[in-house]
Amino acid sequence: MSKLPLELHDTHDLYGAPLRQACIVTKVLAPAHAPEWARWLAELGFIPGEQVSVLARGLSASAPLVVRAGSSTFALRQAEAACVQVQPLAAALAVATAA
Repeated sequence: MSKLPLELHDTHDLYGAPLRQACIVTKVLAPAHAPEWARWLAELGFIPGEQVSVLARGLSASAPLVVRAGSSTFALRQAEAACVQVQPLAAALAVATAA
């Protein structure tokens, strides 16, 4: 899939994304206490323009998410998923076709 130009309309973090909603990563923001997370998340495939979705959530609030990035599947903790800013795929496609 080609990377799409993105505007930050209707953007939220991956932790808040609805289950199975296709989203596009807009940016990754590492927390001040763990700046290495940005590089680590990029190495996993969480880069701007990549398609991602939340496949499952644990039962407790602190349980990890099961997340798909491209063709790979990962478990991310809440704090890690909150670093990944996303936009619903439909909104990203609307921006791309309007450009």
